[in-house]
Amino acid sequence: MDNLVHTLVLIVNVVAAFAVIVLVLLQHGKGADMGAAFGSGSAGSLFGSSGSANFLSRSTAVCATVFFVTCLVLVFVTSPSGKSSAGAMEGFKPTAAAPSASAPAQIPE
Repeated sequence: MDNLVHTLVLIVNVVAAFAVIVLVLLQHGKGADMGAAFGSGSAGSLFGSSGSANFLSRSTAVCATVFFVTCLVLVFVTSPSGKSSAGAMEGFKPTAAAPSASAPAQIPE
């Protein structure tokens, strides 16, 4: 059951990531309206005369939220349960301390 949840959340995560990429590439940049002012752009578009900024920006925000939530769910699903985690350095074994250099090395003349 745990493996099934992990797989489903991972699939939703990848689909949301691709959706965010596509939606960001579909949006106009800040300088895109300048070309339309000089006649190179069209006033009407697929999403209406007001443009697609509102629809695409809201869709991007929804997909980004889904992506971040699925990332957090993946962290909780893949973390070992019943064991307190000390973080990234949990399994680190310190080695013997290197000798400290209190005085600068003497250069023979």
